[in-house]
Amino acid sequence: MSSELKKIPHGPVEKYNTSDDLLVWMEAQFKRYGDIFRASAYGMDVYVVSAPEYVDHVLRVNWQNYTKGFAIKRIGFLLGNGLMVSEGELWKSQRRMIQPAFHEEAVGAMVGMIREENAELLERWTRAARQRESVNITTDISQMVLKTVLRSLFGEDYEAVAEDFAILSDESARNLQFAQAFRPLGKRVVEVVAQRRSEGRTGNDILGMLMQARDKSSGKEMAERQLVSEIMTLIVAGHETTASTLNWTWYLLAENPEAEEKLASEVRALAGVAPDMRGLGQLEYTRRVVEETLRLYPAGWLMTRRALKDDRLGEYFVPAGAEVYISPYLLQRHPALWEAPNRFDPDRFDPARAQGRHPMTMIPFSAGPRKCVGEMFARVEMQMHVAMIAKRLRLRSVGGQQIELEAGVNLRNKHDFVMMPELVESA
Repeated sequence: MSSELKKIPHGPVEKYNTSDDLLVWMEAQFKRYGDIFRASAYGMDVYVVSAPEYVDHVLRVNWQNYTKGFAIKRIGFLLGNGLMVSEGELWKSQRRMIQPAFHEEAVGAMVGMIREENAELLERWTRAARQRESVNITTDISQMVLKTVLRSLFGEDYEAVAEDFAILSDESARNLQFAQAFRPLGKRVVEVVAQRRSEGRTGNDILGMLMQARDKSSGKEMAERQLVSEIMTLIVAGHETTASTLNWTWYLLAENPEAEEKLASEVRALAGVAPDMRGLGQLEYTRRVVEETLRLYPAGWLMTRRALKDDRLGEYFVPAGAEVYISPYLLQRHPALWEAPNRFDPDRFDPARAQGRHPMTMIPFSAGPRKCVGEMFARVEMQMHVAMIAKRLRLRSVGGQQIELEAGVNLRNKHDFVMMPELVESA
């Protein structure tokens, strides 16, 4: 290749200091160098890309040339070789076996359970409103979402595992100590599977579906170790991303009363306490509120990929072995792609305003073949929660909420959100 064909993007000379906040550092370099820059981080050449066409190339067009990056090893230590981590033929086989558990019909069958868990939370917050007591929405939402996820996975065996997996909502840190406490919980999944098999049952839940799944080519069932990895992955991914997004939703609504009133007006027209699947589809503004929250505070704020072979991103050469960083946080706040990018404006997802927008400007669940398998479940869960709570309550910030981003495995606020629930007069 000529030197022209091997053009390398500009970037900082100094290496990334691992003691610094990675998101803050990436944002600063993005402002200096733009849509693509090359840097040294964690002893590797890193290309940070924030142009939709580059993202499209890595995640969709030439996705087979890019394996999961270095950052995923941290997750692999915690969760094993599940769908989030696995590659190649194993990933393809697992994806085919897991996908049916998240089809529309399967998710629709869980709507009643999702409604039950939100109704319980709504009653608790309603009592607090009547007694003029504040609520810690971070803790309450985390516990509610965890219970929803565990019930969807384990069904009637929920009580057998609930206490063990409570660590996910009880402990906010995601460090080595957490990993050492969490990993052994895979044994609980093994015990539930063994109990079901001894009783000749599988269960009408996601675990049951995976126990019955068979590889399309070989006809073999999922190996026990792999089954455990997949369930552990679904527990963590299904809990943390949804809980974080709902926290940010209520913070943003409290800060934007016009949007809050518009949401309340839409959900007040609901017949009954909560919508069904069809009803959720008709709550257009509710969907936009969730979408705008996902844009501003994507839980999965960073995706990393590693180039298997030499490649090109536009005019730039990407050598084999290079790490490619894609940050939905930077992409979804890109000033050239979004009008007033830091403003909470759900109506930017009005189809008329969204027309012509590149699909890769909005990737909170990733994109391409490795797009999140549980996206529909998460969206139904979040929209159901927002609709049910907003129909009865408004959540007011108690004092000034301290916002300090924590860009770990997921993007969260370092401080719990404490709010005062108020009854909606016409509810």
